[in-house]
Amino acid sequence: MSSLPETTSAAGPADGARAPAGDWNPRAVYVLALLTFVATFNYLDRSLLGLALPQIKAEMHVSDTALGLVSGLAFVLFYSVLGVPIAWAADRWSRRNIIAIGLAFWSLMTALTGLAANVWQLALARFLMGAGEACGTPPSASIISDLVPPARRPLAMAIYGSALSIAFIVFFPVLGWVGHTRGWRAMFVVAGAPGLLLAVLFLLTVKEPVRGAAELKPVGTLAPASFVETLRVLLASRAYLALLVTAALMGMNVFAASTWTPTFLARVHGLSMVDVASVVGPVRGFCNLGGMILGGLLMDRLARRGGAGRLTVGAVACFFVAPAEILFLLGGPQWVWVTGYAASAFFSLIHQPAVFATIMAVAPVRMRSVASALLLFSSAMLGQTLGPLAVGALNDALAPEFGPAAIRWSMMILVVTAALAGGVLLLADRLLAKETNARA
Repeated sequence: MSSLPETTSAAGPADGARAPAGDWNPRAVYVLALLTFVATFNYLDRSLLGLALPQIKAEMHVSDTALGLVSGLAFVLFYSVLGVPIAWAADRWSRRNIIAIGLAFWSLMTALTGLAANVWQLALARFLMGAGEACGTPPSASIISDLVPPARRPLAMAIYGSALSIAFIVFFPVLGWVGHTRGWRAMFVVAGAPGLLLAVLFLLTVKEPVRGAAELKPVGTLAPASFVETLRVLLASRAYLALLVTAALMGMNVFAASTWTPTFLARVHGLSMVDVASVVGPVRGFCNLGGMILGGLLMDRLARRGGAGRLTVGAVACFFVAPAEILFLLGGPQWVWVTGYAASAFFSLIHQPAVFATIMAVAPVRMRSVASALLLFSSAMLGQTLGPLAVGALNDALAPEFGPAAIRWSMMILVVTAALAGGVLLLADRLLAKETNARA
């Protein structure tokens, strides 16, 4: 990382510019928009494998358990393990450079996924893609916290979180058509190429912001803390620990759903790849977007009134995911399971803006990238590893009795994880209130 120094002066970083601590300004809007576009490719590239699983299974003749390992564990090992040291570097050096380099690398690995000749090469490409994508969210969240004031961060993080919706609304149907007409290999090559151009644009047009520039109160020393000191400060907060548990539970939910929903629709409802892309893409995308933005607006209003209740909104949304998933998994007529799927997509990500905004409030300025990375570590290492793997293993175990319909019951994991996450998030809200009162 020696190539990513962040030079400073008395006025702040030499390549940065101080953002006003008021509301939105043109520079903040542009950088937030570009970070959201970068995140769009982050979500898109990792999600494509779920769409391609039926074709890959037919070509490579592997079990669902093996596919669960490749889609989950192969990606998450590098993504979660490297995410923490990369975030530690981002708390010291140029976050802009780290994001640009990571984007270029994971885009290249996405394109190379299309050249995999066997499941081992596919796993290697997923390993390396995860290493690149680890450079995405933690530095981005840290930059956003320096561009907008605390009261506006839930909405800013909701806008950033809309990247998943953009990926599914705009790109998923197109790439589904490519996969259907040209094969899954061409789909990955087409998906990876634009990210290389976006990395160059990001590097040339974004400046590193001054750390703590948008804070409404003095932030104290901005000297980097050691990794041990960072862990000591963050893990001393019980509210933060509860947020880590929430991230793990909803990670299991979201990643298992994104990996296995295309296979569920193919096996249970007989949809083709292009049909799945046309359903999963727009329905999930628009509903994710609506839930994220409406939730962000609500939490933005709460933040300007003191912030109480933001995590409660996220908890209620998690509780609503559980019955929506039951409707989706057990519904027979199309309108029933589509309604369940849409409701699940609407509620499943509402908690994220509040969680990230709360982390930015709990963590000191020079610890925010690591704080975000540990949250993603919890979500990825536990959620993305256990979620897809558990569904795949249950598919194989239940197949002798239920046949293709086994996936209906193995995906009931989504119901359990969402309900548990809602309970833990309510606990986090209470712990946060106690910690805030203790500091007052």
